[in-house]
Amino acid sequence: MKILLISLLLIALTAGFVHAQSTASKQISTFNIASPDLGIKKKIWVYTPKSYKNSNKSYPVIYMFDAQNLFDAKTSYAGEWEIDEYLDSLTTKDKEAIIVGIEHGNDKRIDELTPYSHEKHGGGNGDLFLQFIIKNVKPEIDKTYRTKSSAKFTTIFGSSLGGLMALYAVIKYPETFTKAGVFSPAFWINPEINDFIKTSEILKSTKFYFMAGSAESDTMIADMKKVITLLKVKGIKDKQIKSTVIEGGEHNEKLWRDNFPDAFQWLMN
Repeated sequence: MKILLISLLLIALTAGFVHAQSTASKQISTFNIASPDLGIKKKIWVYTPKSYKNSNKSYPVIYMFDAQNLFDAKTSYAGEWEIDEYLDSLTTKDKEAIIVGIEHGNDKRIDELTPYSHEKHGGGNGDLFLQFIIKNVKPEIDKTYRTKSSAKFTTIFGSSLGGLMALYAVIKYPETFTKAGVFSPAFWINPEINDFIKTSEILKSTKFYFMAGSAESDTMIADMKKVITLLKVKGIKDKQIKSTVIEGGEHNEKLWRDNFPDAFQWLMN
């Protein structure tokens, strides 16, 4: 648990660490957008498929947390996920998507990515942050890009605190999201998530992709399995859930980078 917390805090406090050279794909663009409720401006990263420019079709969208770590070694804390490199390499046209990365707020990351306040670590502004995505970011994306804007084609995805928030978002806001990528979820910081699942109506068509490493923390796998059990009690069928445990996997970008391709392919089916 202590190792996981240290990792979270390091990500929050050192996201400004600068590497020598940008590795972002030419398919990446960025823009800034204000959040009136949060009183901040956020940098948004957008990946469009290589086919986007020369086609008229619309694309599903994946919204992801911690944009600094997704596409570019220059802005990442400890290595990027290389999502753009992976998607640039795809040849199957039926597995394409627009990826929207929302930057975390550095020392505000715990505030933004927890739905409930923790007695020791604070936080609890997750709903405000999700409302920013739903009311500000998503409308701008749908206006600017050719998207399949309905919930059926909209995924939310994150790791650690982002994994916690992705699970929360897909249950709390099914009119916006119906698929969740849940990597290394930090359920320990908000155990209230269990009661939230128990008391929520969950769409039976919702898809959940869970992944964690066996070497992340003492409770990571047990907490994740408990959440999966609760989802199944609520009526979510086995075919709507995929769960992967990586033996020896540690809480870092390498684990998330290595396992993003499988999660992407499964969620896009």
